[in-house]
Amino acid sequence: MDQLTGEFECKLDAKGRMVLPAALKRQLPDVEQEGLIVNRGLDKHLVFYTKAEWAKITKRLSKLNRYKAKNRQFIRTFTRGHTELSLDAAGRVLFPKTLLEYAGIASEVVLLCQFDQIEIWAKETYVKLWDADADDGFAALAEEVMGGMDLDDEE
Repeated sequence: MDQLTGEFECKLDAKGRMVLPAALKRQLPDVEQEGLIVNRGLDKHLVFYTKAEWAKITKRLSKLNRYKAKNRQFIRTFTRGHTELSLDAAGRVLFPKTLLEYAGIASEVVLLCQFDQIEIWAKETYVKLWDADADDGFAALAEEVMGGMDLDDEE
């Protein structure tokens, strides 16, 4: 899959349905036929995956030694609530209520494309996330995370 790009503000209707933005659908040409997988994110948000990306993730998970308790717990927690979503005739997806509750999503969301996945945040939470990070200094974080990398080395 090519790298997904963009940040999109969307609204859910009273039934928990959201229209997938046209600009995002253009980046996912098979989404109307194949649908998406939605799963819990690691930071109280949700994540969309294409079926192909979800298959890659579950293939890696299946290689974990399930005789180790931490591996079993991780697999259970990571896959808990994952759901296959289809687009309806109006181009909407219906989120499971349990996942909306987990992420604290009521009506307004922000979709944030990140490489091969799309994060789905409650708009309130997303705004607070950036407000909290503003004081920490992105330049310092960039130096800590990326400063030791040889950016000229391509794989």
